[in-house]
Amino acid sequence: MDGALTRFRVAAYVVGVLLIVLTFVAMPLKYAFDEPILVATVGPLHGFLYMAYLAVAFDLAVRSRWTPGRTILVLLAGTVPVMSFVAERKVTEWTRAAIGASTGTTAEETVHTAL
Repeated sequence: MDGALTRFRVAAYVVGVLLIVLTFVAMPLKYAFDEPILVATVGPLHGFLYMAYLAVAFDLAVRSRWTPGRTILVLLAGTVPVMSFVAERKVTEWTRAAIGASTGTTAEETVHTAL
């Protein structure tokens, strides 16, 4: 499950950064300064990588046996600026706690071991 968590964390960061660039840099450039090139570049890239984020997050959800509600919230986190970073922190916490529970260690021991 560590590999699935690592893939999710990378995808969450990449999608989050691209969405911030798209929302707070590219869109203002397009509409305030009539410069659409960044939107034309970052928009499709974010869309493609968001689909990869969905696949990676769903894979982790299935492996971790999340509830449907939790899964949907994590999947939607890639559509709200900054929310993928929040989701990444929570998912890491949940997953490390689950790993610790299955191995008989505490969540703190699991976190320290992973660092």
